[in-house]
Amino acid sequence: MRELRISVNGEPRTLEGPATIADLLQELRLNPRMVVVELNRQIIRRPVLEATALSDGDTVEVVHFVGGG
Repeated sequence: MRELRISVNGEPRTLEGPATIADLLQELRLNPRMVVVELNRQIIRRPVLEATALSDGDTVEVVHFVGGG
């Protein structure tokens, strides 16, 4: 295992690698069905979250949907 240093919504974060976007969402306690994830300025589709590996230096943006009326 190695430490990955990434940026999540502009904040530095460290996590144990290897890791995927799905792992990051689990650590952040976010439901993958309720967010949109952008990795290095590219939107990552929900079906490939578990297969998309994170690398040291990646920039991740997570937008969380909030319901209401």
